[in-house]
Amino acid sequence: MSRELIYLLLIFVLLVVPRALQRWKIPAPLTCLALGVLAMLVSGEILHDSLLMTLATLGIASLFLFAGMEVDLASLKRGRWPLVMHLIVRVIMLMVVGWLAWHYTDLQWQAAGLLALALLTPSTGFIVETLGRLGLDDNERFWVTSKAIAGELLALALLFVLVKADDPLNMALSGIALVAMVVALPFFFIAVNRWIAPYAPGSEFSLLVVAGVIAAYVSYELGVYYLVGAFIVGLIARLLQKRMPRLSSHDNMHALRLFASFFVPLYFFSAGLEVHPDALSLTALGIGLALTIVMLPLRIALGWVERRLFGESTAASLRISVALAPTLVFTLVLASILHERFGITNALFGGLLLYAVLTTALPSLIFKTPFDVEPAEEVAQS
Repeated sequence: MSRELIYLLLIFVLLVVPRALQRWKIPAPLTCLALGVLAMLVSGEILHDSLLMTLATLGIASLFLFAGMEVDLASLKRGRWPLVMHLIVRVIMLMVVGWLAWHYTDLQWQAAGLLALALLTPSTGFIVETLGRLGLDDNERFWVTSKAIAGELLALALLFVLVKADDPLNMALSGIALVAMVVALPFFFIAVNRWIAPYAPGSEFSLLVVAGVIAAYVSYELGVYYLVGAFIVGLIARLLQKRMPRLSSHDNMHALRLFASFFVPLYFFSAGLEVHPDALSLTALGIGLALTIVMLPLRIALGWVERRLFGESTAASLRISVALAPTLVFTLVLASILHERFGITNALFGGLLLYAVLTTALPSLIFKTPFDVEPAEEVAQS
């Protein structure tokens, strides 16, 4: 069978099979991940090539590009005191979990910090993309979105520091490069808007995606993974909304959702291919179950207490906390970094994957409709 036909069949399977299984409340990304693991066990390295990695990169970059565009600073300012308290609690939890991992395992302090981030950081792009199908009211959606975004901003900053902490000079140079990118992006967008967009109507979406992919590659080369650069581009596009309304318009964001819905399944499938057979051991199963039993109730309980302190009803507080449970994307990314750069065991890697799967599956079992990666608007219209 030719490689071209293999890819056509792969795309068909990833776009159709996960949707078909959603009738049993199996989240589509988890199906894609499972298919990747199955393909790894059956075919080994056959499907693991540069083309698939490129398509997977487009998926993760578009997801975090969308997450950056979802940042609404006015909304964050409106809920600033609950969000400040949320971030304080998050920092304390990260410090405690990181300290425990550092002192009671063989991990370096940087790896212990990354492990804490992997366990405690909700996957904002994933949560926001699926939020419209959970049956939450407007107030609940606001707090889920705001807390997820605030937590991700904190996590991205800590990710940069932890990855670069062993080389202060390199961290300083990488920080300067990221700041330069942040400063240059608005001028780039404005220049293109002035000299290209008027003569190429509808080019704003292409401009956005290209900028996101390039920035993702730059941040990866700086050693802080693709998601940081893509998120920065999305955030800059949102901040330029008044000056360049078409850049972050509803139509552009809808198009970005469609773009992501095609490539994100390939990212999860590719992540499944990265799983080593030794990560599917009974030891990994035990680690994943232990992490879930300890961390998931703790996260939900603390989130519930936070909302209750600000006058939210018992039921609404619980719904908000459960909706923030998924960590799939962030845990996958950080587990890969820990495995590649810090040499964590295959058992711990597998345990983190199982933890990500279980936290992501929880909301689909509790709420009325399952998680998905397709645009919420299309689901509502159908």
